[in-house]
Amino acid sequence: MLDSLRDSILENPSAYMTYGGLLIGTLLGAIVYLTNFCAMGSVSDLANFGDWRRFRSWVLAGATAMIGVFVLEKLGIMDRRESIFLGANFVWIGFVLGGFLFGIGMVMGAGCVSRNLVRAGSGDLRSVLVLLVVGIFGFMTIGGLIGPWRVILNSYGMINLADYGMAGQGFDDLLAKLTGLDAETARLYAFILLEALLLGYVFLNKKFLSSPVHIFAGVSIGLLATAGWMLTGMAQDEFADVPVALTSLTFVRPSGDTINYLMRYTAYASMSFPVAVLLGTVLGGFLGALVKRDLRLRTFSGEVDTARNIIGAALMGIGGVLALGCTIGQGVTGLSTMAMGSFITFAFLVIGGLVGMKIMEWTS
Repeated sequence: MLDSLRDSILENPSAYMTYGGLLIGTLLGAIVYLTNFCAMGSVSDLANFGDWRRFRSWVLAGATAMIGVFVLEKLGIMDRRESIFLGANFVWIGFVLGGFLFGIGMVMGAGCVSRNLVRAGSGDLRSVLVLLVVGIFGFMTIGGLIGPWRVILNSYGMINLADYGMAGQGFDDLLAKLTGLDAETARLYAFILLEALLLGYVFLNKKFLSSPVHIFAGVSIGLLATAGWMLTGMAQDEFADVPVALTSLTFVRPSGDTINYLMRYTAYASMSFPVAVLLGTVLGGFLGALVKRDLRLRTFSGEVDTARNIIGAALMGIGGVLALGCTIGQGVTGLSTMAMGSFITFAFLVIGGLVGMKIMEWTS
């Protein structure tokens, strides 16, 4: 069954990437909107009300996706080492600074990129501007005006783990190095240890266990990240004219890619998977708002609100590229690969969010 599905995908990868990505994105957007899943909101909840349920839901999404990746690798559907998260070049400064800047930006921008996507689908004009600025500053940081500074910064904050006898930056690589275990055994032990810590933290809490909407949001978003890995994993073909990158849910670079796609549609043979997911997420937000009867145009309350959102969006664009992902791209998708950089980024996303809350208090 899996072999026939893989053959079908390899025969027409562009169609599967487009329609599969749209489907995954639409489901994601609807779930985010209807369950109020929000990384920025989770930081606000824990800081202002001592409510950790949405934060645990975010952790559960990453833990669920990690289980999914482990299963997919066992089935031979994907090799997580082909993703961007597990290279031997450990750019710690990007994870720290990028996560921190993104965390501040998501507070100033009234939500992370995924949250702004679903709000844009519901008619929020503020989110449309935020997404445009995220995409522009993301591309500026990749290869534009800010690009050279990013390269210089990374050169001072990069460790080549191969020099220390490590194959990559996964926790299993670290465990293998410290204990002398073979790669397969180290991967299993690292997976069990991380899952025990994450799921123990999530479910050893009575308040969270009594909140099915948060459990559903975390599990379903983790499964959608797994679906993304599965779809792009089955499309891997080194002899393809246009190879499909192994990836899953992520939104900072795809914000710029989507702008480029919309402006240069006729230059593309097909829609890439990340662009399809992003556009699907907007559609999912629209459908979610339609179900809740919450479709209406919203705009900024004034000049200060406009400036704050633009600055926040710029920080998210810069930070998301430095950190190789956002609250979903690193906090769920990256986390699922057991990459050390993803856990560091996750921590600094939260720290940046808490600092962003303080900045909002001081400037309000």
